[in-house]
Amino acid sequence: MLSIRMLGNQPHRTKNTPMARKPAAPKKQKSFEQTLWDTADKLRGTVESSEYKHVVLSLIFLKFVSDKFEERRRELIAEGQEAYVDMVEFYTMKNVFYLPDESRWSSIQRQAKQDDIAVKIDTALHTLEKNNKALRGALPDNYFTRLGIEVSKLAALIDSIDNIDTVADNEQDVVGRVYEYFLGKFAATEGKGGGEFYTPKCVVNLIAEMIEPYRGKIYDPCCGSGGMFVQSVKFVESHQGNKKDISIYGQEQTGTTYKLAKMNLAIRGIAANLGEVPADTFFKDQHPDLKADFIMANPPFNLKEWRATDELSNDPRWAGYEVPPTGNANYAWILHMVSKLSENGVAGFVLANGSMSTNTSGEGVIRQKLIENDLVDCMIALPGQLFYTTQIPVCLWFLARNKGAQRIEGHSESNHRERRGETLFIDARNMGSMIDRTHKELTTDDIAEIARTYHAWRGEAKDGNYEDRPGFCKAAILDEIKANDYVLTPGRYVGAAEIEDDGIPFEQKMTELSQTLYRQMAEAERLDAEIRKNLEGLGYGQ
Repeated sequence: MLSIRMLGNQPHRTKNTPMARKPAAPKKQKSFEQTLWDTADKLRGTVESSEYKHVVLSLIFLKFVSDKFEERRRELIAEGQEAYVDMVEFYTMKNVFYLPDESRWSSIQRQAKQDDIAVKIDTALHTLEKNNKALRGALPDNYFTRLGIEVSKLAALIDSIDNIDTVADNEQDVVGRVYEYFLGKFAATEGKGGGEFYTPKCVVNLIAEMIEPYRGKIYDPCCGSGGMFVQSVKFVESHQGNKKDISIYGQEQTGTTYKLAKMNLAIRGIAANLGEVPADTFFKDQHPDLKADFIMANPPFNLKEWRATDELSNDPRWAGYEVPPTGNANYAWILHMVSKLSENGVAGFVLANGSMSTNTSGEGVIRQKLIENDLVDCMIALPGQLFYTTQIPVCLWFLARNKGAQRIEGHSESNHRERRGETLFIDARNMGSMIDRTHKELTTDDIAEIARTYHAWRGEAKDGNYEDRPGFCKAAILDEIKANDYVLTPGRYVGAAEIEDDGIPFEQKMTELSQTLYRQMAEAERLDAEIRKNLEGLGYGQ
């Protein structure tokens, strides 16, 4: 029996009485993405950070397609069609990749601790690609063998990935979530390299909500890991559209990123034409005859390697404009996208803020011509700290081939009013919320407010009537833009936000401010005298 005696009103524990313990604070559970990231992050030091994203994402991809294959295989057996379980057609008809035995995750997982596991993974990926035309050029070639990763670290990563239930629901959100999480984390940890393949999700969402890619051809000339395409499809599905109504075209120069894009799209069952090979969009345009209904892009900021060689000096993409200047590709990207727009096409893309006002090497002349040709539909100044990999302030350009009144097929409330000769300016620099010490994110409400303002200005009934709002938005005509030397910086047009009247008369405010100023001046004199006295005491008097 426990012995407790009372001292005053307080219970006193004798030597043999166990101390009452405080209930332990509930342990914060890691998300499976974070757990997987922690495992993958241990590869650093063994593998260059620029390489290990491909290790992780390739394995996640292999796990996903294997799980989909096994699910379809069980389905065939349950339907009494065992005779067809090794026939490719019975998988492709359901948009599932057929996997030979050596490409299946179960085979990799079973051999994870063997010394030749890297060879097994390379063989699995090679065989998978060889057996599925849609994956041609998508998967790493002899990658794991070349990297020489420690077997124990690779085995730990395989075990961690094995815990992901990639087919937990039919929307493929689980693996999509992992992909987006990892791309964002890689961008945050890699420095400059990350920006080549990752655009913050909130920025991609904003572009999609602005241009509304319901149906038609969507194009990204520098598609990175394919995030713009993924968001386009999500937009269509979230607005009860049909992803079969859109077709996707893109191009990417970096070989490993090109493979990432193909895997990222394959995971979501999105068919896309990304060209036969990774290639430079300017020097090897793989969609020369394309006319796109929607263009979404985040070109490399201020690309300095750009040079309009003799081969490109008379390129039809610059027709009617100056040749884009050497040393910065911003205007080469703009003119390339203009050349790809269909007769009613709309483009939304990210550029560095300097693109809105530069006059370097003829860029101002090109911008003036774009404005006079009535292509600039909307300009948005974005808040800083959105990107993980650059502190360069950025903006969004929206170009429209046709600003005339038009009916948007299939969406009665999305008819556009006549707005020729007008451009909308939105200053969103004060929007967004900090998500950590150094990064900001546009909230869902921010995105909705910006998109609603643009749609109302375009005349879409569902978004009400448009009104200029000082400090936020302004619809300007050509003469106003001309008066501002064809500079497109929104701050020049929206002005300052109105300050709410607090009801205090001017005379009273002026009296209070004057008294505060006199007190501060008197305090400054007192401090000056104190400092002088101290200096004299140290022998530094005048």
